[in-house]
Amino acid sequence: MPQPLSAQTIALVKATVPALEAHGLDVVREMYARMFRNPEIRDLFNQSHQGGSEAQPRALTGAILAYANNIDNLTALVPAVERIAQKHVGLQILPEHYPHVAEALLGAIRAVLGEAATDEILEAWGEAYWFLANILIARERRIYDEQLAVEGGWNGWRDFRIDEIVRESSTIASFILRPVDGGPVMAHKPGQYLTFWLEIPGHAPAKRNYSISAAPNGRTYRISVKREPQGLASGWLHQQAPGTVLKVAAPAGEFFLPEHPERPVVLLSGGVGLTPMVAMLEALVQSAAQVPVHYIHGTHDRDTHAMRAHVRALAEGRPQIAVTDFHQTPLADEVAGRDYDHAGLITEEWLLANTPASEADYYICGPRPFLRAAVAALSLAGVPSDRIHYEFFGPADELLAA
Repeated sequence: MPQPLSAQTIALVKATVPALEAHGLDVVREMYARMFRNPEIRDLFNQSHQGGSEAQPRALTGAILAYANNIDNLTALVPAVERIAQKHVGLQILPEHYPHVAEALLGAIRAVLGEAATDEILEAWGEAYWFLANILIARERRIYDEQLAVEGGWNGWRDFRIDEIVRESSTIASFILRPVDGGPVMAHKPGQYLTFWLEIPGHAPAKRNYSISAAPNGRTYRISVKREPQGLASGWLHQQAPGTVLKVAAPAGEFFLPEHPERPVVLLSGGVGLTPMVAMLEALVQSAAQVPVHYIHGTHDRDTHAMRAHVRALAEGRPQIAVTDFHQTPLADEVAGRDYDHAGLITEEWLLANTPASEADYYICGPRPFLRAAVAALSLAGVPSDRIHYEFFGPADELLAA
């Protein structure tokens, strides 16, 4: 364990909170500018979260503020630290990368805050940075070691070939991935993701996370990807054919279904957020779990509804599994009860009336507005936070997000 932070460092970091609230976004912008001058560091980041969008800088600004505000109560940050460590492992961030980030952060604080960034302040922030960095480095090392120790596990980037492509809807395709070396693949936890290093002609290397959409089988992985209108990586993937080779990091992520759930399970998704839910549902069927399972999915219409027949087949003959589909705007020829169960959005009232909120674990994935509404509704209804599990798309609102 790293040495505890000194009382002086804690006091100085907390004293900088007002300045960071006023100028934190400028600090983060300057920090990114400094890091991106180094191609080795720049390529570690998901560039889609940077160019033209303030989402990632704002997320990191909020994260730095959260760290400063909680620096005397770091237990509040434990879930965020685990999430970051898992993402860093997916991105193959290593101990030698951390000094570059430290240099960029401290240089940005000095450049933006000017004379207010005294040597004493910078020294305190340096100590605070390395305290957290050493926690992350240790946790990431353990994850790397665990990945390498299991059958089919690996570190670094492993070549996988697209074995098969399945068109699941008008916007979503599934890609079956098989390792080029012919070896086994490690068993992921249902809900985890793979990180890809994509070499797209005419562009810098792109890093993307895609949830695994199938239960573990030891031989292949399946990802199901929505083609986004302006999505560089998703558009490129949808243009590929079987045989394309992709560089893939081992499964990672802190959002997953436990091996033996003891409470009712609610799998709640919107749009392409169904991908980890299908993996979870397959795993529940494979393990013959007897807990009640509610699979609830919302999408625009029949054309955008992916894997509906597959999900229904999994539930067939299993009375403990209930499947409910919502189509926000059904097509003119859609029939309720045949193509979907309910028209419109999944409402708070319906969710609380039709799922066992007093005892269930909720697993939620989907676009940010969907996620925000669902988590807020369950929290306000009194569902404890440790029974609300979620995965989000895009940059995470977390400290030191990469």
